[in-house]
This record gives sequence, structure tokens and C-alpha cells, in this order.
Amino acid sequence: MKRFATIVIALCVFLGLSAQENNTFRFGYLSYEQALKSMSQYADMQKKMADLEAQYQAETKRVEDEFNRKYEEFLEGQREFPKTILQKRQVELQELMEKNIAFKEESRQQLASAEEEMTTPLKEQLSGVIAKIAKERGLAFVINTDSNACPFIDPTMGEDINMLVQDALK
Repeated sequence: MKRFATIVIALCVFLGLSAQENNTFRFGYLSYEQALKSMSQYADMQKKMADLEAQYQAETKRVEDEFNRKYEEFLEGQREFPKTILQKRQVELQELMEKNIAFKEESRQQLASAEEEMTTPLKEQLSGVIAKIAKERGLAFVINTDSNACPFIDPTMGEDINMLVQDALK
């Protein structure tokens, strides 16, 4: 990350000096995250993700309840069970717990995959809009101001294209 920041700063300084010499160099800047969230499809995607997450949470709760019920039955009867039944029940509980842990991990992976799958077309559309606006405005490049990657931008040398992008996405 430090190397990337160093490269970006060096590029900005170099291009800034170059721009001062010929006054033709311009760049744009925007909050990519803000632009993404302004898309109408983003709200739909968030709702779908929330619904999917709720389904996984409901299933997780169901299997946890099942495990808890079987564990309580095991605790209640463990003194009365013959050794072989006790061992069988212990193995069943262990297997059930391992399956539950595996399901939770798979759920996290499936949710992450679904989110990536749903956001990819939005990001592609956003990138296209940014590229179109940059070309129309004669911008050499566009800086993403998220994560404080560029703490200062001279507004006389760069152009805030947040509103242009958001309007184009509507």
C-alpha cells in the first residue's frame, strides 16, 4: 500500500509540474463509493443481499436450535445411557457441530460471492460512465478519493466530477 501511495504521489507531482508548465493537464476526482451507492440498482442489490443473508441466518438458527435440542437430550440422558449409546450420541453431536461450522463458513463464502456477482455489472457501468465523462471533459485521469488515498487535491488543477457521474447514472 505504501508503494502504491508513493507511486500515486510521484505521479501527481510529476503531472502537476507538467501541468503547470503547459496549463493543459486536467484530472478529475470523485468518491467511487458514493457514486456506486447513488445508482438506483445499488438499492435493489442491497435488498437482494439482505434477503439472501436473512435466509442464511434463518437456516443457521434452525441448525443451531437442532444442535441445542440434541445436546440437551444428551445431557439429560447421559447418566442413563449405556457406554455404546453415549459414544454414538457424542459422535453425532460432534458431526453435527462440524457440519454447522462448515455451513457457516460456506454461507459467508456464498454471500461474498453473491455480492461480488451482483456488484460487478454495477461497477462496470460506473467505470464506463466515468470514462465517458473523463473523455468528454478532457481529463487525463480520475482519482478515487475514497480511503483518504489523496488527502489534498488542488481544485484549480482538478475537477470534482461527483455530481456529473451521479447525474449520468440516473
